[in-house]
Amino acid sequence: MPARVSPAQPGDPVRIGPYRIVGRLGSGGMGTVHAALDPAGLRVAVKLIHPAQADDAEFRARFRREVELSRRVTGPCLVPLLAAAPEAARPWLATVYAPGPTLNEHLATYGPLAGASLYAFATGTATALAAIHAADVVHRDVKPQNVILSAAGPMVLDFGIAHALDGTSVTRTGSSTGTPGWVSPEHYRTGTSGPAGDMFTWGALVAYAATGRLPFGSGAPDVVAFRVMSEPADLTGVPDGLREIVAQALAKAPDERATASEAAERCAALLGAQTTQVVGPGVEPTRIGDLLAAGWQMPPVADPAWHLAPTRTGKRTVVTVLVAAAVVGSAVGGALAFVPQESANESAADAPVTRAAPAPTKATPRQPSAAATAKKAESGGRASLDTWRQARPAQGEGEHDAARALLHDTGTIWHEGIEVSSKTVTFHESRKEVYLSYSLTGAEAERLYTETEIASSTCVTLRDAIRRLHPDLPYRTYVLVNETTGSATRIAWQDDFLTNTLCRTGADQDTNPLVSDVWQASADGLAAAMVPSTDRTEIRVADQAARKIIERTNGMRQTLSTDRILANGDISVGFDPTSSAMYVWSNYIAWDANQIDAWASMAAGEACRALVRQRQASGAAWPYVHYAVDRLTPSRYIVVRSGIASTEADCPG
Repeated sequence: MPARVSPAQPGDPVRIGPYRIVGRLGSGGMGTVHAALDPAGLRVAVKLIHPAQADDAEFRARFRREVELSRRVTGPCLVPLLAAAPEAARPWLATVYAPGPTLNEHLATYGPLAGASLYAFATGTATALAAIHAADVVHRDVKPQNVILSAAGPMVLDFGIAHALDGTSVTRTGSSTGTPGWVSPEHYRTGTSGPAGDMFTWGALVAYAATGRLPFGSGAPDVVAFRVMSEPADLTGVPDGLREIVAQALAKAPDERATASEAAERCAALLGAQTTQVVGPGVEPTRIGDLLAAGWQMPPVADPAWHLAPTRTGKRTVVTVLVAAAVVGSAVGGALAFVPQESANESAADAPVTRAAPAPTKATPRQPSAAATAKKAESGGRASLDTWRQARPAQGEGEHDAARALLHDTGTIWHEGIEVSSKTVTFHESRKEVYLSYSLTGAEAERLYTETEIASSTCVTLRDAIRRLHPDLPYRTYVLVNETTGSATRIAWQDDFLTNTLCRTGADQDTNPLVSDVWQASADGLAAAMVPSTDRTEIRVADQAARKIIERTNGMRQTLSTDRILANGDISVGFDPTSSAMYVWSNYIAWDANQIDAWASMAAGEACRALVRQRQASGAAWPYVHYAVDRLTPSRYIVVRSGIASTEADCPG
């Protein structure tokens, strides 16, 4: 079976939000699905909406609503929503990438499912729908194209958002459409979409998986619709025990169908009997996950296209040495240089992630004497332009590998309107320093953001290429040298890539003296903060901050003219790891501008103090230093307050 990832096409973005694009997974009428990597190297599917839909206010409203519904849905056999930016110039959403063929693709290659795999398919998809329905979400587009047969089990895609993205359930006028054969009788008659409608199409899906035939046949859409509404499904070939459950799901009357949870329970019992035969007597899996693992058997999936992209470790991109050598090529005269091929027009990511940035150094460092420079090179001290000039080009296999990886990886960094070019890598062996020099073009603020990205990427790349691949090399410090035309050449950044295990660039003033307050809250950051955290410290800090903000908000009821007690549903706190930021947001819209300002000042103060106290308690291990207070409205988000949490004395409110 061919790889699902195809190469990126001209005009595709290099980044969408925090995700690095490595290829395409598909394209439809509403958007393009890109294959991407997140900052930690997780494979991600990012759907970017086409410009025509992005300009449609009604589409945006539906998309925003459906994204928020989808955030509530978690459970087995579901591909979770990771992040979304409904307010971006072109909205996007990201989910975990599920490798494997769709049900349609599997049937075309291998034929119908059978035995334990068939019962696992029925159990897994019913369990997924049960989780969707428990969150008060209706899928509305259950069909073979929306089920991936991954190695871990069947994965249901596009829950609660399919009709907003693909236009297959609700049109702008409210009239109903759908894929012939995958629409319930009541939906054909009245446009009704509910959990019972999902169960009807689930029954058709399982019958199709078991037989490879459409249970209501094919042909003209009106002919298929007539069969769905008036004729029994063809269930010939569906195993007896499963046929009874599927037949009930395909009942013409919605109230005669089993619920998803009931169907999942009955299918799990059948699966349990099958898996007992597979794993042998004396072993009886009972949990859904155990049953699926025991009964599910899929052919291995090869996705070689993913391997064309650099792999990620830690927090930023790290390219493997072999890939770097293939892409960058050999050194010329011992010196390496690389000019990125992507122009600003070709790399049109719609919502670049803003990050903490190094403070601009306006003056060139003081020039020491030659004797002082030589002494400094032996005794240590901070890097300077003189020590940079003493550094030499790469020598030996390990240094060349590190240089190639570093040049390739920093060549992928992009921000709108910024070009990174004229990069060279040199080494100062006695000082154990690796120097990366470069030049930037574009607006100053964006250059600062880009510089931070370069610092982080350099840290992770060298840590991987040297500590893991070439531990015999003596280097431990990276130094960035900015040679931008029209500005004084300067040391922009330096850090120890071996001890800075998180490769943080901007976590706090204490760990890097070059950090400044150049930072902006963004829609991407807010979207990331809305993704539930699994880090216990983040959860605890967010919970404590939210409780305090809610308590103080209710104490301001007279000032805010609030008629009711506000709770967790009105005020939320979350974290964006990419920009080391805590976000506080509220969807309570009854306040006027003065009241919002008063509330935001208080909330910003509490967020700031929470960050400062946690940093004091955990030290350098706590990465969050920025805070933002946002107000959400039905049409957009508004950043009301933002800042850097340096000391409690500097906190507002």
